[in-house]
Amino acid sequence: MMRKKTTTVTPKVRCAVYTRKSTEEGLDQEFNPLDSQREACLAYITSQKAEGWMPVPDRYDDPGFSGGTLNRPALQRLLGDIDAGKVDCVVAYKLDRLSRSLVDFTRLVEVFERRNVTFVSVTQSFNTTTSMGRLTLNILLSFAQFERETTADRIRDKYAASRQKGIWMGGHPPLGYDIRNRELVVNPREAEQVRHIFRRFAECGSPTQVITELRASGIRNKSWTTSEGVHREGNPIHKAALYRILKNPVYIGEVVYREVSYPGKHQPIIARELWDRVHGLIEEHNRPHSTLPRGQTPFPLKGLVRCGHCGVVMKPTHTRKSGQVQYRYYLCLNAARTSHDQCPLPSVPAAELERLVLTRVRGLLKSPEVVARAIRQVRKADPEMGEREIIAHLARLDPVWEELFPLEQNRLLKLLVEQLVVSVGGLDLRLRVAGLGALVDELTSNQERSAA
Repeated sequence: MMRKKTTTVTPKVRCAVYTRKSTEEGLDQEFNPLDSQREACLAYITSQKAEGWMPVPDRYDDPGFSGGTLNRPALQRLLGDIDAGKVDCVVAYKLDRLSRSLVDFTRLVEVFERRNVTFVSVTQSFNTTTSMGRLTLNILLSFAQFERETTADRIRDKYAASRQKGIWMGGHPPLGYDIRNRELVVNPREAEQVRHIFRRFAECGSPTQVITELRASGIRNKSWTTSEGVHREGNPIHKAALYRILKNPVYIGEVVYREVSYPGKHQPIIARELWDRVHGLIEEHNRPHSTLPRGQTPFPLKGLVRCGHCGVVMKPTHTRKSGQVQYRYYLCLNAARTSHDQCPLPSVPAAELERLVLTRVRGLLKSPEVVARAIRQVRKADPEMGEREIIAHLARLDPVWEELFPLEQNRLLKLLVEQLVVSVGGLDLRLRVAGLGALVDELTSNQERSAA
């Protein structure tokens, strides 16, 4: 009697090759470093063909991405395919191609183990399914992270040494200079604009007046083109930009690194005498006029008021006399950055606006439309609460409103008001629907505590 032959079918192992290079140097070559990594990985997969290994057709290449982060397009696509069950093994040329961070690689290994996916390094042969492989992995990864941190320290040291020598290390060039061969070169036309800004501020001492004149004459922030060829148009100069120009020591021939000034290699634009005069005025403007902390001044509508003409937030501010708040108001941010001439409603008296909003809110809480919205919102969370009970809770708020402390009134306004748009023609108040439900819930809890 002849015995039947049994054949053993080797299970297929779908292998994904992952490649990465930190910089884009050499990637324009016909056979680039990513191709070299991939070819070595494919050769290793071919050597394991008897074990059922086979490469997946998709490529997972991350050119120009650091190994210190997991936010890489190809890596994220690979993780998605692993979650979808399309990959059984991840193959990389070296361990640090996948990650240079011990914490990040630990997360990757957890994902691999959860999906029964193994990881193989071609030049550092180990398998993550064994305890020895995981030990080897942690040792190699610790060295990879050490190398990355050492490289970062060397870059920081080089940057610091270059700044101390006055070398320009990149970034947005200041108005008045162009960048050539990593050095600041004076732009004559813009340099005269910078001198004009310093002279006008020294003469009038008013940032608002200087900004108005700059806008009238068409002087803007620096327009420049990046090394990648992207053109960045200069914006109109507002107060913050004006003070950045006036406080930039590059104009007196210095560079700053970690709050320490060093002589630069570039030519100064501003004379030291003019610089000192301008900074004397700035120091005078910044001198504190009050001993009271700014946070003690109440502004219940802070963050809620918008200018209906400019579409920007109106920030709370105030004036003081003898340490006491003399006048509170909400100021249009556009008017604050430029001048009051730019907005038909530059400032609004705070007390008058808050009284008006308070009256409007109390009136809206009695309107049928708002009551209906409150009922719908409350019954989503508590279907058993009846309409009459909800209406009764809302009605209880009005009689006790005047007895509430100002801080409590402020808190309720924050809860109820979603947005407030103020214009010359009036104000547009929008209530927060979720706040109506929260208000009823709070009033219910207060009543239950009082009854207890």
